[in-house]
Amino acid sequence: MKRIKVMVVDDSAVVRQVVTALLESDPEIEVLAAVADPILAMTRMAKQWPDVIVLDIEMPRMDGITFLKKIMAEHPTPVVICSTLTEKGAQTSLAALSAGAVSIITKPKLGLKQFLTDSSDDLTAAVKAAARANVRRLQPRDKLTADAILPAVADTGRQAMIQTTERVVALGTSTGGTQALEVVLTALPRVCPGIVIVQHMPEQFTAAFASRLNGLCQIEVKEAQNNDRVMPGRALIAPGGKHMLLRRNGAQYFVEVVDGPLVNRHRPSVDVLFRSVAKSAGANALGVIMTGMGDDGAAGLLEMRKVGAQTLGQDERSCVVYGMPKEAVKRGAVMRAVSLEAIAREIQAQMSL
Repeated sequence: MKRIKVMVVDDSAVVRQVVTALLESDPEIEVLAAVADPILAMTRMAKQWPDVIVLDIEMPRMDGITFLKKIMAEHPTPVVICSTLTEKGAQTSLAALSAGAVSIITKPKLGLKQFLTDSSDDLTAAVKAAARANVRRLQPRDKLTADAILPAVADTGRQAMIQTTERVVALGTSTGGTQALEVVLTALPRVCPGIVIVQHMPEQFTAAFASRLNGLCQIEVKEAQNNDRVMPGRALIAPGGKHMLLRRNGAQYFVEVVDGPLVNRHRPSVDVLFRSVAKSAGANALGVIMTGMGDDGAAGLLEMRKVGAQTLGQDERSCVVYGMPKEAVKRGAVMRAVSLEAIAREIQAQMSL
């Protein structure tokens, strides 16, 4: 079996040592080299190019963002960012995701060695997801479903089937989603249906991510707060560390932001959002499941389809990781597969329904 060849680029000797040991403990992964900065990395990469790069951001001689942009321009390679979480770091890491990084592993300034050891499963899973589209998923036996947050649609009657003039679009995505959402949202005109979004992302990142998109888009994009209205020309992104649910009051929609356990190993969970959309909007909704690893959102999208909502899945060609859409297709939740570039057009089409 071909092993995934990884290069670790981090100026911390502790990080290089610990990450190398953790990755090489997995028989599917081989660490080619662990170097202190991008200049050394380029020298080593001239001899043998890695399948995946695990990259810090703040380093001497050349920062990680500059290095990321360089390799994406010259030799696109999957990159996993391993970054310290600070307010400034959150902005910088978001810039890295926008520049082409596949995913991010957050690390604290204190207790770093223990944190990396405790997060070894997340690290190896991120590397495998970066290396190939359909990685083997390791799921805990006690994985919770959306039942942990709200009951299924069938338990609450058919109130959501009542038609209104308000359309709602629900987007769910994970790995590769930061770039994909930028493609979709920047293509939308100022007048478009209200949008609710779950992007798997740590809580320190979502406000900065939403703010960045807001500066790029014609529509308003913001991190959701409890009781925010869902209205045309606005996209609400679930805050990291919280679940987001769609609620309805008469003909108007709003979001509820709640605590709760991890669902499908995530908080926020796409399944939770999609189930709430099925309950509150029914056939008035469009559900779109996009690039990401795992199966979060597949069950919820199927619930949306069963109550009459339109459902789409991002196609394999345009996904960074064809995991979540693939699982939704397998369960019969996706009515049509569309390219990333077509999703904005599908959202605009909802205005004429």
